[in-house]
Amino acid sequence: MTPDVVSFRQADLLSALYRRRGPVARLGPYVYLLGPEANQFVFANAHLFRVQEAFQALVPVDGPTSLIVSDGEDHRRRRRLVQPALHHRQIAGYLDVMAENADATLDTWQRGQVVDVYQEFRAAIRRSTIHSLFGARFAADAEFFGVQLQALLDLIDRNPPVITLLRRLNAPVWRRAMAARAKVDERVYAEIAKARAGATDTDDHVLATLARGDELSDLEIRDQVVTLIAAGYETTSAAMAWAVFSLLRHEQVRLKAKSEVDGVLGAQRPTVESLKQLPYLNGVVQETLRLYPPAVVSARTAAEDFEFAGRRIKKGTFLIYSPYVTHRLPDVWPDPLRFDPERWTEKPAPHEFLPFGGGPHRCIGANLATTELTVMLARLLARTELRYVPQRVRPTSVAAMRPKYGLRAEVL
Repeated sequence: MTPDVVSFRQADLLSALYRRRGPVARLGPYVYLLGPEANQFVFANAHLFRVQEAFQALVPVDGPTSLIVSDGEDHRRRRRLVQPALHHRQIAGYLDVMAENADATLDTWQRGQVVDVYQEFRAAIRRSTIHSLFGARFAADAEFFGVQLQALLDLIDRNPPVITLLRRLNAPVWRRAMAARAKVDERVYAEIAKARAGATDTDDHVLATLARGDELSDLEIRDQVVTLIAAGYETTSAAMAWAVFSLLRHEQVRLKAKSEVDGVLGAQRPTVESLKQLPYLNGVVQETLRLYPPAVVSARTAAEDFEFAGRRIKKGTFLIYSPYVTHRLPDVWPDPLRFDPERWTEKPAPHEFLPFGGGPHRCIGANLATTELTVMLARLLARTELRYVPQRVRPTSVAAMRPKYGLRAEVL
């Protein structure tokens, strides 16, 4: 029998480490900064840390100039240029695209069919993300990006030392990933050239905006585009799967969320105003992100020597902090393993709830992701009912925690 809340054994070992050793613990080559006090220290003292070295494993996918691996002035400049496309007002214009892609998936389901909800919505979220940010022409290649990026995502799902070894050996898996990257780059650079020439299907999507002027090189634009696509659908689709899993395993939660959606929306698609009238569904999204944060752990390297919690940390030390550990601490979250959307009547502190990280490097797509989750869950609840199918649900991947074997459900 699958439990109502799934735990990730590898991450639970970090929770045990925190209970035994407190907020600072050295284990092997890494130093772990765990718990809310450690999170707060990391977010408030960004000058003490670097992300470039910490996230080198992501470079094969995202590129060397991606926001994820940028520090200092380069990070501030790139973030300033990308941020406007992910502002609340801009995201409001994406709601119809999100709903349309959810509906397109639901339209293919038939009563009695067993579907892999994770894979189905992964494809929908990929189409939605690309269409919202880069326009319909780019979205027509959503399946292409899914196939090619998967080879790269499979590569970086390994431990960083393994990735380094595969690269040095020029192993088949590395060669396949690099061939896939070359195909992705060819398509993205072609679109950049069109945008530079003013030949885009809309003037306000992200790529067109980034291509104006000469503040970003073609490589920088490529890296931000690929990062927004890959990180956007990989993490959001994982969270969508856990949200549906939670609804299927908590019948009263599902019924209450459906009642709210039916009462507010009826058969209508969400609007900016109607989304504000769905506090319980928003609680479902937040509670999902608490128990199943997209990144189980995140990393930094020490930019200089510093002291925290009475321990001296040397420059160059590889540091790991964990949203997962913090989100399941009973001192922070009463009855932490209980899935309770009603606990979200008050906004928690940033260092206690950090599914998208925090500080200057907080995920730039956080608002897009939570909006997309809310819209797609609303369409799912409004349009269909699912029954949980007995199965083994096992979390995998610390970079984007997802159900390893998918999530099967029967359409009623």
